[in-house]
Amino acid sequence: MPVPDFQTVMLPVLRDLAAGERGSAEMQARVAAHFGLSAADLAQRLPSGKQTTFANRLAWARSHLKGAGLIESPSRGVYRLTARGRDTLAEAPDSIGMAYLSRFPEYVAFRRGGSGDGDAGAVPTPAPRSAVVDPAVASPGDGRTPDELIEDGYRQLRRALVDDIRERIAGMPPGAFEQLVVDVLRAMGYGGPAEDSARVVGGTGDEGIDGVIREDRLGLEMIYLQAKRWQSVVGRPEIQRFAGALQGQRARKGVFITTSSFTREAEAYARSIQTTIVLVDGAQLAELMIDHGVGVTTHRRYEIRRLDSDYFAGE
Repeated sequence: MPVPDFQTVMLPVLRDLAAGERGSAEMQARVAAHFGLSAADLAQRLPSGKQTTFANRLAWARSHLKGAGLIESPSRGVYRLTARGRDTLAEAPDSIGMAYLSRFPEYVAFRRGGSGDGDAGAVPTPAPRSAVVDPAVASPGDGRTPDELIEDGYRQLRRALVDDIRERIAGMPPGAFEQLVVDVLRAMGYGGPAEDSARVVGGTGDEGIDGVIREDRLGLEMIYLQAKRWQSVVGRPEIQRFAGALQGQRARKGVFITTSSFTREAEAYARSIQTTIVLVDGAQLAELMIDHGVGVTTHRRYEIRRLDSDYFAGE
């Protein structure tokens, strides 16, 4: 089943704490059992891969409840209800979310960054003073945590950049595109410092080879390149011709890069032959350019800090 959003988690957290103090691990297990989450559900991770989705949402649920004064943390990783929390449960609400918590002045200040001490036991630790989400960005009906909002925004920006890169590449002259392919592979660590470690060889009489690059700095083996700035899909015949060109060079490794995509037959053929041919389509090429800084620059950096629990361990 889908992992519940962090607002849906708030009321079960309060109800669980009604029985007494809970440690982080025990609370997570009990709340997960309440929702009937499977091992696969609990293994689901945020896109960054650095934390499970459920642990992240549970941490933010605790953080918001603390900001509203409904729970407190008497020691590291331990939580309990406050008098306000017990009063809230006595009202028997159907659910608790950001809209409900906004009745408490402390929570309003917490959302604005004016107060609240966050969830010191969470990993990563929500730090409301520096990670408050504006209501205009995360409305009470938005179940994503601030971490998810950041990651979703990053993915949207990256997808837009991939589209921009592919559009720009589509207008490049063939020779410039072949040089771009060599530049990307050099940025990935192939080749070496020598001027002849990578070169474009495309043109009349290139025999199906557009570039050559050393696999490593010692030049123990050469990798041959084919670069196609095409709009149409690359099929099996093109890969067969490239394989033949590699055999003519007595080469064992090649990379076929296109601005479009490959048919399933082309992909299957590349996997079936002894010669190693790696296929890179237009989307993958754009992703490689972003990851290795080819044709892109850093526009803005954000540094997200978290609480250093070890610093406070001796308190």
